[in-house]
Amino acid sequence: MARLLESWNDMVGRSRVLRLLDIHLRGAGQVMLQNNPLTGLLFILGIVWGAVAAGNLAVTVGAIVGLVVATATAILLHSDEVSLGQGLFGFNGILVGVAVPTFLVMGPATWFLLVVGAAVSTVAMLAISHVTKTWGVPALTFPFVLTTWFLVLAAYSFGHLPIRGMGPPALPAPVGAAAAGLELSAGFLLNAWIKGVSQVFLINNLITGAIFIVALLVSSVWAAAFAVAGSIVSVVVALLLGASAAEIDAGLYSFSPVLTSIALGCVFFKPSWRVALFALLGTVFTVIAQGALDAAVAPAGVPTFTAAFVFVTWLFLLPKVNLEPHRHEPLKDGILTEK
Repeated sequence: MARLLESWNDMVGRSRVLRLLDIHLRGAGQVMLQNNPLTGLLFILGIVWGAVAAGNLAVTVGAIVGLVVATATAILLHSDEVSLGQGLFGFNGILVGVAVPTFLVMGPATWFLLVVGAAVSTVAMLAISHVTKTWGVPALTFPFVLTTWFLVLAAYSFGHLPIRGMGPPALPAPVGAAAAGLELSAGFLLNAWIKGVSQVFLINNLITGAIFIVALLVSSVWAAAFAVAGSIVSVVVALLLGASAAEIDAGLYSFSPVLTSIALGCVFFKPSWRVALFALLGTVFTVIAQGALDAAVAPAGVPTFTAAFVFVTWLFLLPKVNLEPHRHEPLKDGILTEK
């Protein structure tokens, strides 16, 4: 695999077209914090599978459009070349491109909204990174979260942006025992664990989740291991706390913990038993944060997206705990890149 990537990098260095393709593929991979073009390609294939299975091909088109628009915006703004080359301006855009067709009915106005949102996600990335660099932490997926909150909230005010998969606004209510209760089975647990990974891209599909795990394995055994472990832990914690069985089954209590587990377990710190325990604590708390944020945004009738991952990961990175870090350095625009 290393030799394959080396050959690919050599070709990229000789072709501007391949360099652009490489930037976009790495942008897709960076959704799960992986700077690997093959991982990005497999993520896109997983999106295609999930979109076809759900009968919503607009998700695939939206993902590509969002990725391209966000990256093109970064190029036009003359953003940092190293960050651009690692795909750090594409991952928020591809998430915007997946989210809009998932929660809104696509039409001319909605596609316009998606394109604007993807471009703004790059501006938001620059703005948020400029602020977070003073804390020494990355923006993560908060540009996607913030931008897409505005996009989907706007649907309640504009008649040409019909809603398909969110809301209605409601006051939070306790989950009853009947809603939380279920009979555990190996099939239920396996389904929830794998869909927890697929839901990182807002896709509710078992095969897509398996493709994503393989994509992580291509890039890093540690990343794949922490993703699977994060999903398993999140399901156990959600069951222990009595979350809705339907939401657990759909992976809705796992996608942010999966990202937290990867980030704390092997991206910002070198894997060790101490780091694993630290990541475990962060993963457990992300499940709690997910439930809290679900209740907090219910009156607005919008999803939380990956806000739980962002807030908890910031919380766990800010103390600068005495754990051996992976080598990252903040560039002038505040975006953390590999050294």
